Amino acid sequence: MASSLTCAGVIWAFLSFLCAAASCVGFFMPYWLLGSQLEKSVSFGTFRRCSYPVRDESRQMTVMVEQCGRYASFQAIPSAEWRICTVVTGLGCGLLLLVALTALMGCCVSELISRTVGRVAGGIQFLGG
Repeated sequence: MASSLTCAGVIWAFLSFLCAAASCVGFFMPYWLLGSQLEKSVSFGTFRRCSYPVRDESRQMTVMVEQCGRYASFQAIPSAEWRICTVVTGLGCGLLLLVALTALMGCCVSELISRTVGRVAGGIQFLGG
């Protein structure tokens, strides 16, 4: 296989892919904040939550749902700040994956990545991070 990358470029491509994968896993996991509520362990991230309180109208009390899940809609995310964080982090993960996969393709295809493309990709990674 021909490559358009130097040895440093190949290392950059694989490290970029590992970092992008770690960022995406962190984005999708609901363990950003951990705590307890109603004597139950709770956790949530930007758009997922585990063990959350729900109002049970039949018993007229609040009960804990002990399962993980996404918010029902984008507007159900608790605050505007968390909504912004969800969008910004999601876009960052998308940019990081785009650059990483392009760099990995550069390991297999000759003349795919030039010096200018590498610099632009580094800038995009900076923005994505």
